[in-house]
Amino acid sequence: MTLDEVKESYKKLIDSESVKLSKLKKDIFQIGTIRLVIVLACIAVCYIFWGQVSIVLLTIVLSIILFLFFMKYHNRLFMQKRYCELLIKNAEDELKGIDYDFSAFDGAPEKADGDHSYSLDLDLFGNRSFFQSINRTVTAFGKNKLADSLLDTYEKKEEITAQQEGVKELSSDFEILKHFRVTGQMSEIEDLDIHYFSQQFMQTKSFAKSIWKYFIYIIPIAFAVITVLYVLDLIPLSVVGLCWTVAFSLSLVPLKDIKEKMALFEKKIEVLQTYSNLLSIIEKGQFSSDLLKELQNKINKEHSASLAIHQLKSYSNNLDQSFNVLGLILLNPVFFWNIYYAIRIENWILQHKDNVAIWLKVLGRFDSLVSFATYAYNHPDYTYPEVSDRFVFDGKDLGHPLLNRAVCVRNDVSIDRNPFFLVVTGANMAGKSTYLRTIGINLTLACAGVPVCASSLKFYPFKLVTNLRTSDSLTDNESYFFAELKRLKMIIDRLQSGEQLFIILDEILKGTNSEDKQKGSIALMKQLVSLEGNGIIATHDLVLGNLEKEFSDAIKNYRFEADIKDEQLSFTYKIREGVAQNMNASFLMKKMGITGLE
Repeated sequence: MTLDEVKESYKKLIDSESVKLSKLKKDIFQIGTIRLVIVLACIAVCYIFWGQVSIVLLTIVLSIILFLFFMKYHNRLFMQKRYCELLIKNAEDELKGIDYDFSAFDGAPEKADGDHSYSLDLDLFGNRSFFQSINRTVTAFGKNKLADSLLDTYEKKEEITAQQEGVKELSSDFEILKHFRVTGQMSEIEDLDIHYFSQQFMQTKSFAKSIWKYFIYIIPIAFAVITVLYVLDLIPLSVVGLCWTVAFSLSLVPLKDIKEKMALFEKKIEVLQTYSNLLSIIEKGQFSSDLLKELQNKINKEHSASLAIHQLKSYSNNLDQSFNVLGLILLNPVFFWNIYYAIRIENWILQHKDNVAIWLKVLGRFDSLVSFATYAYNHPDYTYPEVSDRFVFDGKDLGHPLLNRAVCVRNDVSIDRNPFFLVVTGANMAGKSTYLRTIGINLTLACAGVPVCASSLKFYPFKLVTNLRTSDSLTDNESYFFAELKRLKMIIDRLQSGEQLFIILDEILKGTNSEDKQKGSIALMKQLVSLEGNGIIATHDLVLGNLEKEFSDAIKNYRFEADIKDEQLSFTYKIREGVAQNMNASFLMKKMGITGLE
């Protein structure tokens, strides 16, 4: 599939669903009109035949039945309408996303962490971030899992290849991608953490272990007996009324405790139905990859997760009904409805408490996989990298996924032994920092089991650590230079502990003077090599280029050049071997009239 074909698939979806939506709107209007006619007809018949009780009653009963039928049909049409609208909106958002407008998606700025090994340096989170470009999750735990997949990537070859196969299979199933996402969006209220809810629910008063549990049997039987006796004319109606009064009064006693239990749902009953529907999609999937089959088996192991959660939704909905007029007057006094369903929920929690956490974990994992798969679907020119058992990072035509494909200049990278560092020199604005971030984000994607922006990539699953954007801290009374030293110390400590790191540094020791910077940078480079580190270091300090002579097997010089011709500055943004020859700071300052340099 080509990118044009991907765009066309979204355009066709918009066109087809727009036709459906137009028809649904007409049907909804017609059903609304029919409901109005039923009401008006009922009023007219009752007015005309007011004196004939049988006709009036029959008309009211039939009108109610017809009204409820069409109301249910109307609600079903309305849900179909919302489904179509979401499909259209999502397709429109995807087309915008393909053209680098990610504003419709959540960038999770709260996930940005300057203490993380690379997230802040690589702009993983926030506005215009990579996470915003890839995030299509529909649950809070799916969003968290997606973020964790980028923050804590896989380290084992088997895990990465399993993830790749799962993403690859899902990306080929356009129907399940769009259906899963829209299904999750049908509920407009925030997520309900069933595991947390279960814990909170069981901390409230237990009815299953109280005397109230006997009333759900005693009261209905008593009313059945009383009703029979009344029908047989053995007791007067007043006795029935007295029994109801007593039962009604009793049903009010636990109402406060029931309300406390019900408050935990916070009107999120429909979320349970959404979870059930999402899990049902996973259960019904015809999967072939080991990862997806494993996830499927976890929610079908002992009980159907979707049916179980649907059952909980039904119980909670019935419990909610105990607070309406019908529940208070009839259901609670006669059947002890509120107690019955409170106990049913308690029993549900006891039965499934060990499974709930597993179900939600599977749902979150699958939700994150849908985001990765959608990303893969939207980038058919990206490639699944090859995982190596040895130290290697060898890529062709690597580009940054957030750079517009029309202007993105792709470059190669080659690290085929350990220890090994690329020392990249070059002028300002020549492309060094972009190159570093390109390497970093593609390594992150590779270790997450996701296609990378490259024609090919062979890699070892290193642990990535970067220092590209160190900042000072006024709150911690920490200078820029000290913050950078802390970062470098962390890298050294991790190398000394035996971790296999891929290190990306931009302009070492920026916070000190030139002489100290040179000495410190050279000493640091030598230590990184001695500790068998790997990575890329960008610098303006050309003296670092001399290290290649001393460590010919461990250091290789590369450069980004600024070409000055006829008083004009130009960049190719292509990486070349060797040390940079042209620096552009003096030229730019002269050009802008900042200095009088000749």
